[in-house]
Formats: sequence, structure tokens, C-alpha cells
Amino acid sequence: MNNTITRGLYLAFVRVHVLHHAAEGPVFGLEMIEELRHHGYAIGPGTLYPILHNLQQSGCLRLTQEVVNGKMRKYYVATAKGSRVLAEARKKIRELVREVLEDGACK
Repeated sequence: MNNTITRGLYLAFVRVHVLHHAAEGPVFGLEMIEELRHHGYAIGPGTLYPILHNLQQSGCLRLTQEVVNGKMRKYYVATAKGSRVLAEARKKIRELVREVLEDGACK
């Protein structure tokens, strides 16, 4: 598979994963990098922060800032729009996974 195609697919998975965690509660960049690494994604700040900013600019995440250990930390939490986008993505993911994995298992 073409690297560009694979990267695009993985970045879409990352966006959904970020929305999922941000819907559960506030997240911050390093925390998400570590969470994604736990799932096998080698995502650096140069990839993750633009995703967070894009989700914020699109109205899916809300940004708050808090001082932690003398440093300003940016937290992101899902907005109502972000929760709706996530709910729709979950429906589409379920439908696609059923088709791709179940049909593939029958062949």
C-alpha cells in the first residue's frame, strides 16, 4: 500500500482516537502522544499538535489552559459538536468494520 494512503488512514484513526479521549475528559498533547504510542502509533508533536489545532478550529475541541508545575499546559476537551462528530464516526466505523472484517472472513 502506498505510504501516503497509509499515512492518511492512520491520521484519520488518530483524529477519532483524540476525539474519543477528549469526549471522556480533558487531554493534553504529551498525554495523547503517549496514549497513541501505547497503541503502536509513533506520533510526534509536529503531527499531533496540528491535529489538535485543526479539531479546535473546526469547533470539535475547546481549549483551556492551566499552570502545571510552573508551566502553562493546554488541555483540550470535546465540544458538543465534537461529541456529535464522534458519534457519527462511531456509526460509520462500526458499519465499515462489519463489512471489511466479516465479509473478508467469509472469503
